[in-house]
Amino acid sequence: MNTNHFLAFDLGASSGRAILGKLSGEKLELLEIHRFKNQMSLIHGKYYWNIFSLFDELKTGLKKCISKHNIQPDSIGIDTWGVDYSLVTSEGQLIGLPFAYRDHRTDNAMEDYFKVMPKNETYFLSGIQFMQFNTLFQLFASAKENFSRLKIAESLLFTPDTLNYLFTGVKKNEYTISSTSQLLKPGKPEWEPKLFEAAGIPMQLMGEIVQPGDEIGKILAEVQKETGSDEIPCFAVASHDTASAIASVPADGDNWAYLSSGTWSLLGIECKVPLVSDKTLEMNFTNEGGVDGTTRFLKNIMGMWLIQECKRIWEEEKEMDWQEIVDLSNAVEPFKCLINPDNSVFLNPVNMPVAIQNYCEKTEQPIPKTKGEIARCIYDSLVLKYKFTINQIEFLTGNNIEKLHIIGGGAHNKIMNQLTADAIGITVFAGPTEATAIGNLMMQAKAIGAVKSLSNIRKVIRNSFEVTMYKPSPKLDWDSAFEKFKKLD
Repeated sequence: MNTNHFLAFDLGASSGRAILGKLSGEKLELLEIHRFKNQMSLIHGKYYWNIFSLFDELKTGLKKCISKHNIQPDSIGIDTWGVDYSLVTSEGQLIGLPFAYRDHRTDNAMEDYFKVMPKNETYFLSGIQFMQFNTLFQLFASAKENFSRLKIAESLLFTPDTLNYLFTGVKKNEYTISSTSQLLKPGKPEWEPKLFEAAGIPMQLMGEIVQPGDEIGKILAEVQKETGSDEIPCFAVASHDTASAIASVPADGDNWAYLSSGTWSLLGIECKVPLVSDKTLEMNFTNEGGVDGTTRFLKNIMGMWLIQECKRIWEEEKEMDWQEIVDLSNAVEPFKCLINPDNSVFLNPVNMPVAIQNYCEKTEQPIPKTKGEIARCIYDSLVLKYKFTINQIEFLTGNNIEKLHIIGGGAHNKIMNQLTADAIGITVFAGPTEATAIGNLMMQAKAIGAVKSLSNIRKVIRNSFEVTMYKPSPKLDWDSAFEKFKKLD
C-alpha cells in the first residue's frame, strides 16, 4: 500500500494552520503541525493584511514538518478566503500590503458602479452574488480614487496566488479563487472584458487561469534553504477555502445541501452548470467555481463572525470559552429578538454587541441586554437565515433538499447543529470539522494520481472521518419565529 504525505496551508480571516495529511490507500489521517493567528491591521484608517507575516508563518509550518516530524511532504497547497488580492510590479515586487475586504473604502462602491453598468447586466455577465467587498468593487473604488498602486502594477494575484508566488516565483490565477472576484464569466475560466472596462481596470493585470490539481511550480531554492525542504511541487488546490471545504463534503447520492460554517456561513448546493436568472439575481445567489467542473451555487451569510466579534468585545473584561457562551444562550428565552445577519451594519462594527442592540431597538424589538440574550439572538437568527436560504434553493431548483451537511469549525457547535435540524426539518450531518484542509490535501492527492475523481475523494473522506447525525425534533414554535424573521431588513 502506497503512503503519501501532503502539507495543506489553510488560512482564514482569523487564523491559519499547517495540516499534514497522511494518505494510505483509502484512509486519510491528519496532524496539525502549526497554528497561528491572523487579523487585519488598521493603518492610517485603512484595513490591510500582513501578507509577508503570513508567508513567514507558512514557511515556519513547512520547517516544523521537516525538522520536528522528519517528513518531507510530497507537495504543498494553499487555500485562503476570497476576493482579496495583491498587486505586483513588472520587476516582480509586491506593491505594499493588500487591502482587507472589510475595509470601508467600498461602502458606497456598488451604488457608484451601477451608475456605470446596471446591476442586472453585471449579474448576468458574472453570475456572482452582490457584496460590497467583491474584487470588482474593490478595484472600481481604487480606480475611482486614482489609486497610485494601480498605475505601477503589472499583475494582480489573489491571496493564495500571492502566497504561491512567494513560494515558487510563478504567477498564476487559480480558478476557484478567481471566481469569487466577480470578474469571470459564469462557470467558465475566462475573464469578462466588459466588467473590467466598466470598472476602469486593465484586463492585462490578470494572468493565466489554472485549475485545481495543476502544478504552480517548485519551491524556490531560497525557501528550500530556509525550511530544509526538497524541491517539492506547489499545487493549485481549490484555492478558495470554501471550494476546498465543499470538495470534502462526505455526501453520497443527490438532493443534499452543504453549510460550510466558520467566520462566514456558505450555504448552497453543487451544480453541473451555473444557475443565472432573474430570480437568482433577485435572491442574490452566487455561482462560484468548484472542482472537476462543478459550480458552487450558494449564498454567503454573515456566520460565526457575529459571535466571534461579541466574544472579542466581552473578553475585554474577562476571558470566556465557547461552551460558557453556549450555556448562557441555553438559559434564556428563545426568539426574544432577532436580527438579519446580513444587514450591512454587522459587516465590521466597532462593537458588535452594541450594533446588535441598536438594530433591535431600531426594529422595535426587545433589546438583548445580557451576553446570553445576545448570543441566543445570534444563534436563532443564523438558523432562521439557513431555513430561509434552503427554502429559496428549493424554489429556484424545484428539488427538495433531503439532508444538510455541515462542515468546518461550526460543526463543533452541537446546539447550532440541532437547532438547524429542528428549524429546517431535515436531517443534519455534522463533520468533518477540518473540511477545508481535507479538501486541500485531497486535491494534492488527485494532482499526483493517488485518487482519480471527486467521488473517489468523498469516498476516502467517508472512510476516514466521523460524522454526527442530528434528526429534527422541534420543541419550539419555529414557524412563528420564521414569520417574524422574514419581516426583518
